[in-house]
This record gives sequence, structure tokens and C-alpha cells, in this order.
Amino acid sequence: MIEASTLTEAAQALRDGTVTSVGLTEAAIAAAERSDASLGVYLARFDERALAAARRADEELAGGLDRGPLHGIPFGVKDTIAVADGPTTAQSLVLDPAWGAGRDALAVARLRAAGAVFTGKTTAMEFGCGLPEAGKPFPFPRNPWRTESWAGGSSSGTGSGIATGMFLAGLGGDTGGSIRMPAAFCGVSGLMPTFGRVPGAGCVPLAYSLDRVGPMARSARDCSAVLNVIADRTDVPFAEPPFDGDLTGLRVGVVREHHFPPDGDPAVPAAFDEAVAVLAGLGAVPAETRLPYWRELITALFVTAASEGLAYHRADLSRRWDDYFTASRGLLAKGALVSGAEYVQAQRVRRVAQRAVDALFAEVDVIVCPTASIGAPPFDALADEAGHQDDAGVFGKIHTPYWNPLANPVLAVPMGRTASGLPLSMQIAGPVAGEAAILRVGDAFQRHTGWHRRIPVLDTAEEMSA
Repeated sequence: MIEASTLTEAAQALRDGTVTSVGLTEAAIAAAERSDASLGVYLARFDERALAAARRADEELAGGLDRGPLHGIPFGVKDTIAVADGPTTAQSLVLDPAWGAGRDALAVARLRAAGAVFTGKTTAMEFGCGLPEAGKPFPFPRNPWRTESWAGGSSSGTGSGIATGMFLAGLGGDTGGSIRMPAAFCGVSGLMPTFGRVPGAGCVPLAYSLDRVGPMARSARDCSAVLNVIADRTDVPFAEPPFDGDLTGLRVGVVREHHFPPDGDPAVPAAFDEAVAVLAGLGAVPAETRLPYWRELITALFVTAASEGLAYHRADLSRRWDDYFTASRGLLAKGALVSGAEYVQAQRVRRVAQRAVDALFAEVDVIVCPTASIGAPPFDALADEAGHQDDAGVFGKIHTPYWNPLANPVLAVPMGRTASGLPLSMQIAGPVAGEAAILRVGDAFQRHTGWHRRIPVLDTAEEMSA
């Protein structure tokens, strides 16, 4: 089995003098040259700018200026997030080409100030929703473990690029699972922070009351290092946890209800049981837990996202219907079927459910459940005959949406493989502003498992044998 280095390990190697930022960036560019044509990770690459930034990072580190653990680290950024080095398209023909031109989103500006090296803009689903569509003039994002399968959405290219070494970390956005889903399907780690923890300024919106920006990387500890830079310092500041691997006495709520449908992948129950056993072996105390308002919250998510999405896109949808991807325009147009009363009721459901979940976290410290009941689905399973998202099919087996109408942070980490070698993933949810707890659990789990380090081998579409 080939194992990959993490951001945290690369940062230490930079300070030990065993690698350089230029070396890391050249390796990232070489990985893109080898694999991007097959995977569709990038909408735009910044090779020369990245190398220039890497040279500056090496010079600064050699001169004693250390901007922190992200200094000299290659990053990819989802193309719904503005980066001054190149255009932001939201993978759409509709977005004004001048949107975000020449400026950094606030999260990107914080990464740049911390010395991050931006390698390019990564593929997404159009405006953060919908599905890939081969007829549009954009790269078609594929799964690095099996190219006939989806990388997950909507932060597709960020997940796939990390898995294949095109960068060590990246930014994604999560409105219904768009960080955690591609992290799960690509076999990496992804953190949806507490709502409002990371500023959304400079990010193309999908649904204002749901959208979150967050880190994706190989490990939970990597995600922590990124969050420590991009998080706001107001209200309840984020402080990195002690990464000691000891979970003694930690109360872990274990959720099974709704997460093991009869047509899910048969490898998921055993992988999840093993993951829970690993946590128990580290001193955690598992307890069976039930999530309140399951169906109500998922309904509230779709009502809210469709309504707020239509509010942003109504004028463009009426003028440029055919320029939108089939699935994204279908999802956005559903907002026209939602009444004002239904939208208000959805927000009431969110408030009631938040109180119930807050009470649940008085009984447990974290909650764990599968991120999905399947590995990465093949493209032909994603849509119906008309090209619209098939919500009754594979999307009913993806368990990210429950958490989006809530404010809670959720981390997705790899926990195993299907019989055919596709990654499986576990979600670790925490109380509002409780990122430190879930990152500590994710790190402890990853100290004793190696799923997050495995590298796909594209010429065989299989993992090298362990």
C-alpha cells in the first residue's frame, strides 16, 4: 500500500529542511500533469504563480519568517470561492465573468497571509448544486478510485485533488453535504464548521442561511490547522484541541437509525462497527443514540435551499434557462413551488430541532454515524431520464443533509472500503462551536487507522494492494 503525507507532516518537513515549498509545489503540478486530464480536478491552474509563491515561502522560511503551519503548503480552492489569481465561474455559463475578479474571498485572504500556495481553482457542481453534465464546456469531475463514478458534490475537484496529491489541502463549501460528500467518496477528511465560524464573504451563494466554507485535507489534524487560520476570532474563538489520542471518558452517541437501508452497501455496517470499536478502544464510551426530527429537518433543508437559491437566481433563470445545467436549474426552480408560509414553517422546524439537538449534546460529547450508506455512485445512477437529480435513488443514501439546517459542526473521515475498493466514511458531529471535540476524535481515530492515507492508482482504478 502507498501512503501519502499529510499537510501537518509536510509542514514539519519544511521546517526540518527535508523538503521545500518549491519541491511540494512541483510535486503537486506533476500530479496534475499525470492525472487531471482523467479526473477533471481543475477549472484553472496557476502553475507559474504557485511556483513564484513557493519560492517566496522558501525564502521567508530560510530568513526566519515563519507564517505558521500553512506556510508554503499547496492549496486548491473550489471555484465558487474567489481567488485573485484567476476567474471565478461557479462552473456555470451564467455567472458574470467580472464576479470576484482580482480579489480574494476573506477565507482565501487569510490563507494567503498565512503563506499558503494556491495551485488553482477546482471543479464543482454548478453554483454548488446539481450534477455533472458532459454537454457543458467545463471539466467533468471524476472519482479518483474509479473514474466511471462520481467524486461527490459539490466540492468535487477539491476532494479528488487531495486524494491524488494535486495539493495538500483545499477549501470547499457545504450547503447540503458539499464538503463531507466528496471527502467521503474520495477517501479524505472534510470539515463543515459551525455556521458562521468561517466568513462567506467572496463566495458565490447558494442559500444564505445554510452556506458554510470549510477545509478539506487528508487528516483531521490538517483540517484543524486550516480552520485555525480561516476562522473568525469573535464570539467563541476556535482553539485547536490537544491531539493526544486519548478519548478516556468521552461520551460518543452512536446513530444507526436511518443510516443502514436494506439496499445500502453491505460493507458499511461492519466498517462502522469497527470504527466505533476503535473509539471504544481509545477510552470512549459509546451509547446508542437517536437523532430527533430526522425527516422534518431534511425536508426543511430542501425547502430552505430551493427558496433561497431561487431568490438569488430568479432573474437569470427566466432569461437564461438553457445556459444552466439541467439538474441545477431543476433544483433551483423547485423554489417556485414553495410558499412563503412553507418557508417560514421550515425555519420554525430548524429552531425547534436545534433546541432538541442541543439537548442531545448535554447527554453525549460527540455523535458518530456513516456519512453515506454507499461508496461513490456511478454517474448513470445520479439522474433520472430527464437529467434531474434522482432523490429517491442514491441521494437517499447520503446522510449529510440532516446536519445542514442546524448550526453544528460535522467532520467526515474515511473509515473503510467497499468490497470493490471504494472509500467509506464516518461523520463525527459536535455541539455548536464544538469543532475542537470532533477534530480531537477524528485525529485519535486516524492515529489507529490508515484509511485517510491511501492513494488511488488511476491506471488500474484500484488501490495498490495493502
